[in-house]
Amino acid sequence: MTVLVLGASGQIGQFLLPRLDAAGLDWIAVSRQARADARWRLGSLPTDMPDLPPLRAVVSLGPITEFAAWLSANRLPGTPHILATSSMSAESKRESMIVEEREVSRRLREGETAIATICASRGMPWTLFRPTLIYGAGVDKSLTPIVHASLRRRVFPIPSGRGQRQPVHADDIAAAVVAAIASPFARGQTFPIGGGERLPAAEMFRRARRSAGGTTLPVPIPRLVLDLAAMMSPAMRGPVNRLDSDLIADNAELERVLDIHPRGFQPSPETWRRRV
Repeated sequence: MTVLVLGASGQIGQFLLPRLDAAGLDWIAVSRQARADARWRLGSLPTDMPDLPPLRAVVSLGPITEFAAWLSANRLPGTPHILATSSMSAESKRESMIVEEREVSRRLREGETAIATICASRGMPWTLFRPTLIYGAGVDKSLTPIVHASLRRRVFPIPSGRGQRQPVHADDIAAAVVAAIASPFARGQTFPIGGGERLPAAEMFRRARRSAGGTTLPVPIPRLVLDLAAMMSPAMRGPVNRLDSDLIADNAELERVLDIHPRGFQPSPETWRRRV
């Protein structure tokens, strides 16, 4: 049977579709734009979806709250395995000093709970993933914009911070999704997923700079400057505060259940280039 992929044009989807092909799994993906490949169907959440065949699994790589609302409002053929990506922000922003960030955390957790509840009521298995900072396809909104801006300006800011980071490559998340589709032991599980290496935030930025593919001047940003920026701009308060917080994931269950071992953070210039 077929795997339906929602959000396939995003950074995880770019790696997931080739992995589904390699695993011999038929798939269809939904896009707002026509594609030459017939496996891509025109449509979008929540109301403009194509007719669907019997499904083995549904993989949602987009906003979890929108997916949960669509799942609640629609009956799918059969009892497909429901897999969705959430975010470690569900926990890391739970006690944020920024109201909007606490709201993000709340919505993520509500989406997760809604999916589990809907699946339980319909006899559908489910698996959720909570990734840390995602990179690898040149379309993330975290590190890639910093790299591109630094190449234009020839200056790369290195913020000071004691917190650990664990960036995870989008392809490792794709590998985990394929493994979960095949494993009965992944059902009813929520897997945190981070990269295979934890490193200080400043070191993460230094490695991103070294891999940028051009010459830039590293400019350390002292904590005092960051604190002043946070005082002047409320939007900066959450990000500055988190520089001293560990934004990491425990991969123990991911490795034990799915035998997925994410790579360390060793980016190259190709990392920051848009794949499609």
